[in-house]
Amino acid sequence: MIELGVFHNGQTDLEVRTLENGVTIHSGTLEQVHEAYQRILVSQVRQGVLSEELGFDAFYMTEHHFNTEGAEYSPNPLLAQAAVASRTKRIRLGQAANIINWWHPIRFAEQAAMLDVISGGRTEIGIGRGFQTRESEVFGWPYGSTQQDQERNRAYFDEALEVILKCWTEPAFSHRGEFFSIPPSYTKWNHKQTIALFSQEGMGRSLDEVLKLGPPDEYSAGNPVEATTTVLKQISVFPQPVQKPHPQLWIPCFSRRTGTVAAKIGANAYSLIAPTFQAKGLMDRYHEESEKAGWPDRLDRGEWKYGWDGEKRRGVALVRGVHVLSDGPGAKEELARIKHGIELAWDYYGSFAFGIIFLKPEEFGSFDPAKKVTGDQLIDSEVVLVGSKDEIVEKIARMHAELGADDMNLILEFENPGFTPEEIEEQMHIFAEEITPTLRKEFGGGPSLPESPHEYAAAARETSAG
Repeated sequence: MIELGVFHNGQTDLEVRTLENGVTIHSGTLEQVHEAYQRILVSQVRQGVLSEELGFDAFYMTEHHFNTEGAEYSPNPLLAQAAVASRTKRIRLGQAANIINWWHPIRFAEQAAMLDVISGGRTEIGIGRGFQTRESEVFGWPYGSTQQDQERNRAYFDEALEVILKCWTEPAFSHRGEFFSIPPSYTKWNHKQTIALFSQEGMGRSLDEVLKLGPPDEYSAGNPVEATTTVLKQISVFPQPVQKPHPQLWIPCFSRRTGTVAAKIGANAYSLIAPTFQAKGLMDRYHEESEKAGWPDRLDRGEWKYGWDGEKRRGVALVRGVHVLSDGPGAKEELARIKHGIELAWDYYGSFAFGIIFLKPEEFGSFDPAKKVTGDQLIDSEVVLVGSKDEIVEKIARMHAELGADDMNLILEFENPGFTPEEIEEQMHIFAEEITPTLRKEFGGGPSLPESPHEYAAAARETSAG
């Protein structure tokens, strides 16, 4: 079985150029960057809807902010995918990933659950810690998360996830941790309706579990809710997800440690922008660590297949850029344009030392973080799949053979810096209409994704149509 998703990172459609010093950038002014990102946001929603129309199985987005350089734009994938959800019925909606270190965990839990309700239970929730100081120090500092201290960053991630899962799975809860005290111990709440509700039998929580009752506060003035010594002990977060106990979690994996964490908490893993030998290493490690941990799974379904288990939708997914070259006389110029575009993206990511993914462990000592990652290197390593329709099929088949897994979850990034939304959508059509049928036949079909019957999803579609 092969599952085919579409990945959208929000790359610029502005023309690309390379400076004399070898750095590749876009050609726009700051005002033009703002205009471009408005176009990209609209195209993200349109391409999410198109992904379903063309028979793709999932649509994934990222969370990134402040990117003047043009490599990525997606400040709120949950909000954009809510628009996609209201216009679709079948396609699953995932993120690679929401950076929960930049969110209050309750805010995130609410918004992610809202997407699951609106979509009728079609969400795949990606979570991550972030890696860029420009984003992390702006959004993380109010909550105590920082890119400057990785152990603190990991500690925040762990606690935030604990709170999120409580929001999704417990009818009411409290939390006392290093970063959060929920609700704060001094939260006054002498509300007659709350008292009346939880004084009843069968509410799921007793009154003394929800409130610590006390007399009026003689030192306070104002309404009786606040002029009291009665304090709140638990809260309920709404809505909870349609999927029970909660949507499947996903984690982008760039390091050995992250792959181990994903396996131990029962999260699926994304192998992002990595050559096949790196993806193979992640699959090996993920499977090994999952076995050690007793096959952790939100639905307790036991062992899953190596690599990707299409039936259980568990394991490791691969992300690949893709561009199908035309047969015409302009193919040479088209190839040069693709190389130029992906070099813009990698002049951005390469500055964060991502070029190390192209090295085998024994080569790490020779890594030069200043060395440019070229378009030729990206295409030759098949991190980006470029070629004719037949060549694309051959490259995917070779990747499948090298990974040694029965099933495959392949997430395709059709966008390239410097390409217009219309050109990206043309690529989606070519792949879906001329490559997907061959892959489905070769791999024994795709997943069965029935239309959501959920009443809220139906209501959202009717509202959208109206």
